[in-house]
Amino acid sequence: MLQKYKPLGVLLTLIAVFFSPNLLASSELVDLTSHGIGYAALLLFAFAYCLVMLEDVIHLRKSKPVLVAAGIIWGMIGFYYSQHGMSHDAEAAFRHNLLEYSELFFFLLVAMTYINAMEERQLFDALRAWMVNKGFTLRFIFWLTGLLAFFISPVADNLTTALLMCAIVMKVGGQNSKFIAIACVNIVVAANAGGAFSPFGDITTLMVWQKGMVQFGTFFSLFIPAAVNFLVPAVIMSFFISKEVAQGDGEVVHMKRGARRIVALFLVTISFAVLGHSMLGMPPVLGMMTGLGLLQFFAFFLRKTHKVYYSHAIAKTGDIVEHERLRNLGEGALFDIFTKVAKAEWDTLLFFYGVVLCVGGLGFIGYLGMVSEAMYSNWDPTYANVTVGVLSAIVDNIPVMFAVLSMNPDMSTGQWLLVTLTAGVGGSMLSIGSAAGVALMGQARGVYTFASHIKWAPVIALGYVASILTHLWINSAMF
Repeated sequence: MLQKYKPLGVLLTLIAVFFSPNLLASSELVDLTSHGIGYAALLLFAFAYCLVMLEDVIHLRKSKPVLVAAGIIWGMIGFYYSQHGMSHDAEAAFRHNLLEYSELFFFLLVAMTYINAMEERQLFDALRAWMVNKGFTLRFIFWLTGLLAFFISPVADNLTTALLMCAIVMKVGGQNSKFIAIACVNIVVAANAGGAFSPFGDITTLMVWQKGMVQFGTFFSLFIPAAVNFLVPAVIMSFFISKEVAQGDGEVVHMKRGARRIVALFLVTISFAVLGHSMLGMPPVLGMMTGLGLLQFFAFFLRKTHKVYYSHAIAKTGDIVEHERLRNLGEGALFDIFTKVAKAEWDTLLFFYGVVLCVGGLGFIGYLGMVSEAMYSNWDPTYANVTVGVLSAIVDNIPVMFAVLSMNPDMSTGQWLLVTLTAGVGGSMLSIGSAAGVALMGQARGVYTFASHIKWAPVIALGYVASILTHLWINSAMF
């Protein structure tokens, strides 16, 4: 998830294009774009985002600078408005941004909790061990991990999916750094593409859905364009993968009790969110939090039946190895839902808060209106939306999409789908353009790098262009 810079004129444009807020229709709204507070807010946010960009260099977690910047920006706004007897307007604007963030926060927290629960039940480890020991060729593993990343990321998040697939290719690749590097590039492209056609696949698609810009079922119109985005570079890269047989290590991983039922509960939770939003008109977060309650009930059931279940299982088995495995599980720690909540990606959630509030402050100051006029009034929406995707390769796509939603340009459903697609897959062109790419650079450190990814940027860009043209063609009725 990451970004860039330049002189004041360009900075104003970039800030507003990417980091814009929810403009409130207040008759008392003051234009502070030419005021010292406005300039100070811009410089502060630019500095904070530079620190975010340097996270891997200075080892400062990305949430810290944006949290402080958000507090100072809104502090300056509050001071100005209180001095002019309009403190209520600033308070209302802040609460509006906070409410939008809180809905997304709880939605993501539930999703992360379910993913962590599945991971603890060794669902993903079992999948990895099965693939490693099947004796597939490296080229087959290349395609299998890519396809799984494409189809898993619409339900799980693209970051978790990419990390799981990367663990598989590193296991089977061994010392074959060329295979691991190319397979990691393929995984990043596939995970980002898969996340683009589902409301649950990425934070940006989730924001578009929760804002009501695109209905739940309509997102799946992007399936073919997203598949094209993945397949075009994958086909080309596959010719550079050898057909040697991958050697497994014989590891056997058993899923822990309740793993499949947690997957079923997750699907039920997603259906609650979708049906509650489409049929009852309630925010999707209501269904997600209800699903979290179901997971808590299931955790209670697992704890209460833990000893009895393993006592009976141990009594029935005659295999010494299986007996020892069951005994260890029976004596192990009980399933605790709050440990799964604690393992959520809190740095990302807090970073999201800082970005939303910083962007909200800059928009309330008035910069959003300036850039909305520049991009969506003077440019063709198609060119603007394609540009948004290219820029998301350098700038985190969360503030990019938040900016577009905040500007709320008058666009057709086809154009909203286009910007959803481009913001989702544009980050694949650089390794730093998406959370999946950044995470894999850490997991496969020294093998999958910025340089190893950028070698394939031309073919990834070819897939980007092909996916846009495919969308413009097959979804032309939506424009």
